[in-house]
Amino acid sequence: MIYEFRIRGHLGETTRRAFSGFEAEPNGADMVLTGFILDQAALNGVLSQIEALGLELVEVCRVQPDPKS
Repeated sequence: MIYEFRIRGHLGETTRRAFSGFEAEPNGADMVLTGFILDQAALNGVLSQIEALGLELVEVCRVQPDPKS
C-alpha cells in the first residue's frame, strides 16, 4: 500500500535520508512523505522513525493507487 505522512515543518537533506525510498514534497508549512509500505510492521517502523527523530506527525493517509498506472 502507498502511504502519505504529513510532517510539520520542512525536513533538511540529512533528515530526508532517514526516509530512503520515500518521496518528500513540501506542502505549505509541512512536508509530505509518500512511499510504499509492505505491511503493518513496516508502517510501525516508519512511525517509530518519525517519533525517534522528534518530528511532529500531522496526518497519515493510505493512498489508493491510480487505476490508470
